[in-house]
Amino acid sequence: MLLQLLTHQPQALGTILKNTPVWVWGLLAGLLSIGVMQLKDRQVSLKSTLLAPLAWLAFGLFGVVSAFGSSGMLPWLVAAWLAALLLVATAFMRWPKPPGTLYHAATQSFAVPGSWVPLLLILGIFMTKYIVGIELAMAPKQAQDAAFALPVAMLYGAFSGIFVARAASLYQLSQARD
Repeated sequence: MLLQLLTHQPQALGTILKNTPVWVWGLLAGLLSIGVMQLKDRQVSLKSTLLAPLAWLAFGLFGVVSAFGSSGMLPWLVAAWLAALLLVATAFMRWPKPPGTLYHAATQSFAVPGSWVPLLLILGIFMTKYIVGIELAMAPKQAQDAAFALPVAMLYGAFSGIFVARAASLYQLSQARD
């Protein structure tokens, strides 16, 4: 619906952006700063590698509940979110860790190389939530439409699964014995 609107009335983008609450732009700025920090090589504690995915899990699940909580489909959507999360996490855990990823047992921290991937994922999650919010504001009945809700729930689950896979992969590295 949004794409259709912008194709036929491109000036609607200005109206949409103008009517976006200011706090959304503050959230975007905060998320961008987190993503930009991921571009540099850094030391990350074992604790933060486990806590960060929990925050993204909560954000993803919140996306499903906030968008579709009033629908009778919520249990099925949460199940779809979880299934996508597990499927993607399982698939991504098999990918090799980036070269230079090391665990330092003495400090219980990881040397993690910089990457664009977290920034792109953060932007993907934000844009998904933003576009879904616009779609539901323009056509609230879509919250009751499984053809709309199910792919959104699964997309949130897939994003969450990537973050879970990264944390699980790092945790496995910390448990490896030489």
